[in-house]
Amino acid sequence: MGEAIKNRYEFVILFDVENGNPNGDPDAGNMPRIDPETGYGLVTDVCLKRKIRNYVETVKEDEEGYDIYIKEDVPLNRSDYKAYEHLGVDDKTVKELKKKDPEADKKIRDFMCQKFYDIRTFGAVMTTFVKASLNCGQVRGPVQLGFARSIDPIISQEVTITRVAITTEKDAESKNTEMGRKNIVPYALYRAEGYVSANLARKVTGFSEVDLEVLWDAIINMFEHDHSAARGKMAVRELIVFKHSKELGDCPAYKLFDSIEVKKKEGIVCPRKYQDYIVDTHEEMIPKSVEMIRKI
Repeated sequence: MGEAIKNRYEFVILFDVENGNPNGDPDAGNMPRIDPETGYGLVTDVCLKRKIRNYVETVKEDEEGYDIYIKEDVPLNRSDYKAYEHLGVDDKTVKELKKKDPEADKKIRDFMCQKFYDIRTFGAVMTTFVKASLNCGQVRGPVQLGFARSIDPIISQEVTITRVAITTEKDAESKNTEMGRKNIVPYALYRAEGYVSANLARKVTGFSEVDLEVLWDAIINMFEHDHSAARGKMAVRELIVFKHSKELGDCPAYKLFDSIEVKKKEGIVCPRKYQDYIVDTHEEMIPKSVEMIRKI
């Protein structure tokens, strides 16, 4: 998988949704997440990481070093045991190994980083309380994402739908259709910001240049293999990457994020497509030692 990255990065993702629910809130009847004070739409970091994990699992199927740790229908304990199997121990004999080898914890952690792409990228807490001795440690990942927020306030619409499928025999005697509801956002453009720490990549997980390219590819395509009627039409419109000249960076991240301005075109009151927005890059705000790369 190569040598760990040597440069710090920040990045900005712009993605949109049309007639869909980008991230339902289970505490609000699965309506689109919203900031109640401002009306701006929200998409959690967990939701975006799930898309990235799913894409990597799809394109890197069975490839060594690109397993996914957090995935559907696979208990974490099952993945944790793979590190124990690698060292030839189990949850009972691992204590003896740790007494004899002070590097045992590091070997377990390093194995998990090498085997699982999402641990190498986002980190993970690999301690479970099912069995006290089943402990693969805790890893702080070099790649971090914040919540995505819509550029403008959103309006969530509840749409009534009908279906011809009847649930029970009793219902079939009295009706021909059933009613249902869907919550959608007619259109919204969202912005998310992220960070890649070369320092943590070198010290902890070994996140490499190859891994970084996989990450960019996954972000660009994270909605392409995840379409559903509930989410509507979703697409990543921009991925803007800032590459620092050194491991610890050349300037604060907020200065780079402030250099990207997204605003409605003049005369547009209610945006309904991506072309209703303008993305301005104020390059004069970016230090000369930082390279700005537009991936899309």
